[in-house]
Parts: sequence; C-alpha cells; structure tokens
Amino acid sequence: MEYSQHSINHLFAQLGLPSDDTSIDCFITAHGPLPAEVPLEHAPFWSRAQAAFLQVEILEDADWAEVVDMLNLRLRA
Repeated sequence: MEYSQHSINHLFAQLGLPSDDTSIDCFITAHGPLPAEVPLEHAPFWSRAQAAFLQVEILEDADWAEVVDMLNLRLRA
C-alpha cells in the first residue's frame, strides 16, 4: 500500500486556508494555544466542513492523520 506524504502546507490548502508558511504561523499564533480539554476538531475557529474533515482523518487514522497530529501539537504549544 502506498501512502501519500502530506505537509502542513498541503493540509492548510485542503482546509481552504492560506497555505504559505507565514500564513500558517500567523494562524497558529492567532488560535493557539488550544486548551488540552478541547479536541482539535471541536475548536471554535473551524467551519463545519473543516471540523468534519479533521474528525474523519483523526478517527480513521487516515491519509492526513500524521499531519493533522502535527497541527494539533503546534496549536497546543
């Protein structure tokens, strides 16, 4: 089975957000730190579609799961 290698830039593009490094850093600064008790997909700054995508990727340990985990860690730092 072949797995895709996604980057955080690709994840932001998939979520419909600006995906350059500066925009990603600004997003993380503006929305972090995310409290430990709030699951990533329940954060108030996601649209319904974004939250649903993140939830599926996390629950199914799907193709994007590794980079979603990276985003989760960066938002909690």
